[in-house]
Amino acid sequence: MKIFKLPDLGEGLPDAEIVEWLVAEGDVLKTDDPMVSMETAKAVVEVPSPFDGTIVKFFGQAGDVIETGAPLAGFDTGDGSDDPPPAPKEEAPAKAETPAADDKPAARADTGTVVGAMESSDRVVAESVSNVGGIKVTPAVRALARKLKVDLARVTPTGKDGVVTRADVQAAADNPPPAAAPAARPSPAPAPAAAPSRARSAPAAPPPAPPQATGEWENIRGTRRTMARIMSKAQAEVVHTTLMDDADLHAWTYGQDVTVRLLRALWAGALVEPGLNAWYDSEKGMRMIHKGMDVGMAVDTPDGLFAAALRNVHSSTPDEVRGALNRLKDNVRNRAIPQEDLKDYTIMLSNFGVYAGRYATPIITPPCVAIIAAGKSRHEVVPVLGGMEVHRIMPLSLSFDHRCITGGEAARFLKAMLEDLGRPE
Repeated sequence: MKIFKLPDLGEGLPDAEIVEWLVAEGDVLKTDDPMVSMETAKAVVEVPSPFDGTIVKFFGQAGDVIETGAPLAGFDTGDGSDDPPPAPKEEAPAKAETPAADDKPAARADTGTVVGAMESSDRVVAESVSNVGGIKVTPAVRALARKLKVDLARVTPTGKDGVVTRADVQAAADNPPPAAAPAARPSPAPAPAAAPSRARSAPAAPPPAPPQATGEWENIRGTRRTMARIMSKAQAEVVHTTLMDDADLHAWTYGQDVTVRLLRALWAGALVEPGLNAWYDSEKGMRMIHKGMDVGMAVDTPDGLFAAALRNVHSSTPDEVRGALNRLKDNVRNRAIPQEDLKDYTIMLSNFGVYAGRYATPIITPPCVAIIAAGKSRHEVVPVLGGMEVHRIMPLSLSFDHRCITGGEAARFLKAMLEDLGRPE
């Protein structure tokens, strides 16, 4: 049996969850045939068959988390070449291993997660449409259907060429088929009344039962599992300190794009205090101050928190920034984020105020050293030249890593942001 190990589906990802096997044990596959849909912290991708041969064994089922480098499937390739069976997990836990020279599929260069076709048979193609049981659907939509417990066979596709879309699955989840009414049960006959006791009173009623938990435990997987790991690591390593103030937006002209203005203000702050647009390596005791600005936008989704990068904010026009923001949101929503957009941002922005909340203590993700959070804007009475006016106010919270940034540097950065946001245009 030739054993195929889970390749690295993205830069440095330690594991992935099986969403759905697209084949069954005993099926005969050709190289690059779609084999299994896997969900990582970043995307839902299809892993193709690395061999021509028959699938002999699955090393996991839907919902199981497979570590990178651990066995995923066993093949009979018909050429007589067999790999040694994997050691029991308790004796030798599965780890990401260095490819061996005699292991042909693992010897290929790691191709990572890409969108589109590749030349290597270890490719991972994101958001490709598969025909499973006559149903045309992408891996991400299959994962959504599984999460919402929607039977794809009952979904009416509206996508191009009959492809089931996320909207189709969501509509099916919002309008489930009516459940059969339960059969009526006959009412029990009333018990005969007991004769009153003359000797003693009736016993006291038993105490009420303690309340029971009404929910169900579930495993934290995919994006949420990675989010928990990253946030725990950040909280343990970074010396978080938060500075808060309010931006007065009274001078703004009509129709200002709030997020675009916030991004511009970040660069204005970095021009005054470049040290907040930087990376810090605590092990080496070094920092890198960036000459340009790539902003990691914290995007909230039902699957967890994503941080995707907006590139070259410092040199982009407002229209270019807005276009990049729209593409980022679409990519996050469809779980089709390019690998290069999920790393190497130089500072972070969270616009949680679109929902609720004034101030926050946002968490910095190393190697970044600062994150700005914008709260919900409000109208407030402010004194002006002995009189009173109503101004629009936006609360800002700046968290910074106090290991490499002083309080004065953070305050000057925030002051420059406030001044830029106070301008009309």
